This record gives sequence, structure tokens and C-alpha cells, in this order.
Amino acid sequence: MELDTTDKKLIQLLQEDCKKTTKHYADQLNLSKTAVYERIRRLERQGIITKYVALVNKEKVQRDFTVLCHVRLVQHTKENVKQFEREILKLEEVSECFHVSGDYDYILKVNVENMKRYRDFMVTKLTVIPNIGNTQSSFVIQEVKSSTAVFV
Repeated sequence: MELDTTDKKLIQLLQEDCKKTTKHYADQLNLSKTAVYERIRRLERQGIITKYVALVNKEKVQRDFTVLCHVRLVQHTKENVKQFEREILKLEEVSECFHVSGDYDYILKVNVENMKRYRDFMVTKLTVIPNIGNTQSSFVIQEVKSSTAVFV
């Protein structure tokens, strides 16, 4: 779908703060409340806006120990891939999982309380998943940039 300049600006405003009123967005875009409401509904119907979420401060909930865990499967077969992905979806510590090319098959973003909790996660949850060949962990020292926004 082709987005016009107003759609793009509206998406930007919603990504900055989706809890503002329709009137607020209408004022920003020089449109009527009804026009903004209809644009938002159209963007939702077309699957451009997929959901609205609250972003949580990981430090406040003791989940600010972030690890990027690279995972290589023993064998990259269709069944191994499906089984691994089914199991990863069950792990609440994994906030993101990417199937990637290169030396490893997956990169997981894991958020836990501390190193002890990460070790527990590795020993009791991750490495018990069948067909994992090996893993490599990188511990985040500082989050330099973190954004949920998509530039349109």
C-alpha cells in the first residue's frame, strides 16, 4: 500500500505516543478528528498498524541484564527448525528471536535479572531444547540505541 505524507506523519506521531487523543493528532496534522480516526482505522485494517503496547522499563522490573545469545542447531532441517522455534516461543526470558544467516542459525535477545538467572535459563531451559549444537553469549554493556519505531 502506498502511504501519503499525512499517513507517514500520523504513523510517526502514533509511534512516539499512541495514548494521545484523536484531537491531538488532528491538531498536529491540520485535519479533522474524523479524518484522523478514519486514517488510523484504515492503517489498522490494512495491517500497517498491528497492535498497541506499553513499553516497560526493564531496570524497574529487574530484567535489565540483556544477553544476545547465538544458537547453532546440530542440523538445519525443517523439523529441527520448527521444533526449535516452537520451544523458543514458550520462553518468557526471550524477548526477540531472529533466524539469521551466517555462522549461527538464531540470535536470541534474552532479558533476565542477573548472571545467575541467565545461567539458570541456559541450563534449565535453553540447552534442554533438542538439536542445539552450540551457543555463544554476548552480554550487553550498554544499550546505545533502542527504538520500537519503524521509519516510513
